[in-house]
Amino acid sequence: MKRFAVLLTIFTLAFNLMPLSAYAEDKYFSDEQIAYYKNLGLQGTTVNVYNWGEYISDGEEGSMDVVSEFERLTGAKVNYTNFESNENMYSKLAGGGVSYDVIAPSDYMIERLLSEDMLLELDYSNIPNIKLISEEFQHLSVDPEQKYTVCFNVGTTVLIYNKTLVDKEPDSWDVLWDEQYRGKVLMFNNPRDAFAIAQARLSQDYNTIHENDWIKAAELLAEQRDLVSPIYVMDEVFNLMESGEYAFATYYAGDYLLMLENNADLGYCFPKEGVNEFYDAFCVPKCSQNKKGAEAFINFMHEPQVAFENCEYIFYRSPNITVENNEESSLYDEEVIYPDEELRTQYFENLPQNIIELENKLWTQVKSGKLSVESELQDRRIYIECAVIGGAAVIVIIVKAVSVYKKKKEQDLSDLYER
Repeated sequence: MKRFAVLLTIFTLAFNLMPLSAYAEDKYFSDEQIAYYKNLGLQGTTVNVYNWGEYISDGEEGSMDVVSEFERLTGAKVNYTNFESNENMYSKLAGGGVSYDVIAPSDYMIERLLSEDMLLELDYSNIPNIKLISEEFQHLSVDPEQKYTVCFNVGTTVLIYNKTLVDKEPDSWDVLWDEQYRGKVLMFNNPRDAFAIAQARLSQDYNTIHENDWIKAAELLAEQRDLVSPIYVMDEVFNLMESGEYAFATYYAGDYLLMLENNADLGYCFPKEGVNEFYDAFCVPKCSQNKKGAEAFINFMHEPQVAFENCEYIFYRSPNITVENNEESSLYDEEVIYPDEELRTQYFENLPQNIIELENKLWTQVKSGKLSVESELQDRRIYIECAVIGGAAVIVIIVKAVSVYKKKKEQDLSDLYER
């Protein structure tokens, strides 16, 4: 019995010391990768990730479940939540009382977070896969010293249309103001992207600091609201556009390909007036409670297998060179992802506080209808009616005053004669 116990112990030790590849081949990762993440010491910790919706491969239709794979390799727990816009994400962070470890803001929002001292410097020794990021997307304009960011995805805005409801292929943002499509237009439900479309039509700089430019753009958006009654959406755009009931949608180029999978009647164009070009990057906010876990997650997202699988799932351009150079990628040379270099584009920049406040105020007025032409006409009618009523009241008062004055004068004269 004792001999059996000794043999069992020896067998167990030998089994545990064997390389993983000797008894099981991992589906995605090498022994070295597995050992790297296991030895980080993240077991039992939690990594709070705050990312865009529809922005990570989640295991559907045989895709890699990125979060689950990270948890498997590290032993950490990922608390994964979504935001719909940069502004929503910023409000959550600025409001306090939250603890996110990884966020993925866009260019101009990174600049704002940096200006308000809300980000931590990264320890790139914990992110060795930074070497896999194309030089084009390192030292970003908002982070020239490469201290705070690791580029995640790159893209542009795009005009999506339903070929069964549109007479001819569009080439301009003008169609979003065409009355024949009333109730059939899906519009960005965030101010920066919505204003950029109006600014493109007005040939404005998307980053103008002149208040009058923003007012003119808001008036154009108000005109659109009156003409076509657009529906303001973000991630809801997927189901709505795939349903085939809407003629146009404004969204991001990568998402067009996802919609196309479920509705072959969809087309796209880059309007001649120009589009917004953007990049999203991983950052660690100062509210983080697990910076090492955050850096591990950022590094994991750029493991070649992970970056490829994620790109195949979300259809956004990856800055990871192993993905860009992979001819087996379904996005390889895809025009909507890699558009013509002559395409007119502008990046967003952080705006001065007075412009941000004006933009938010005008956006609220546009959506509520308070800035619309119809409401202005109604206000004028009310003003005119009030003026007429007020004028009539003044006339009545004057007539009565004159009448009283005459009667008093006549009475005074009568009293004088009697005396």
